[in-house]
Amino acid sequence: MARRGTVGALLGSGLVAITALGGAGGYGVGLLTAVDRSAAAAGTAAPLGAIRTSTSTPSTTPSPTSTPRVIQPDNSPPLDASELRYKTRSFDVEYVYKSQVSARVPANWNMTRPDPPRTARFTDPTGKRWIRVEAGFTIQRPPAASMEARILELNRLPKDQMLKYISSTVEGNYATLVYTYVPPASLAPVATVRYVIVRWVADESGLCAVEMSSTGLPQDKKALMTVIDKAASSVVRRDSPLDSSEKPS
Repeated sequence: MARRGTVGALLGSGLVAITALGGAGGYGVGLLTAVDRSAAAAGTAAPLGAIRTSTSTPSTTPSPTSTPRVIQPDNSPPLDASELRYKTRSFDVEYVYKSQVSARVPANWNMTRPDPPRTARFTDPTGKRWIRVEAGFTIQRPPAASMEARILELNRLPKDQMLKYISSTVEGNYATLVYTYVPPASLAPVATVRYVIVRWVADESGLCAVEMSSTGLPQDKKALMTVIDKAASSVVRRDSPLDSSEKPS
């Protein structure tokens, strides 16, 4: 298949380079909620609602399908951004394409990947904070559209997950969504609030090429933003076609 070439975009203070072998056109949905990924696997885009491109907070609330749980605060000391040391970590992901990805993330955070390896996650030694990086999806829609799709997914969470939007912003080649929620009881018997920052990073075309999320406790919010800023400003994605034997089922 013909080589498409290397394209890049200045993103904040860093450079994201996308090298694509073969055609591209799609999006990344992410793994924070359970969603139907059949459309993404086929390289097509799911229907979207009206796209929010302002800095206003989304007004939609999740449907009340269950009773809120009693919150148990985690009073762990906040993550200290000044104590973090970073290094460039590289990994492969496989989805519609095989993507070679690298980004600067905390040096001592442990990397794990699912099977098939559609994302990579780097978790701090306490297990309470992590950053997830996703690629391998086809590149078709702008970050604002990917953020809108995520909002539509999140709005379907049951009430007992206590979703609360903090902010949604579109700036330059980034779209960033910040919210808190409580994981479901099946995954976390103790109801502790999680603080989540999701960022969609565009390539030179202005379309979303990488999705990442930084997650921790509410008191970690400043450090979590530092972690995702470092990763977003340094991330590099290079694509090649999947062999038929490698394609996810």
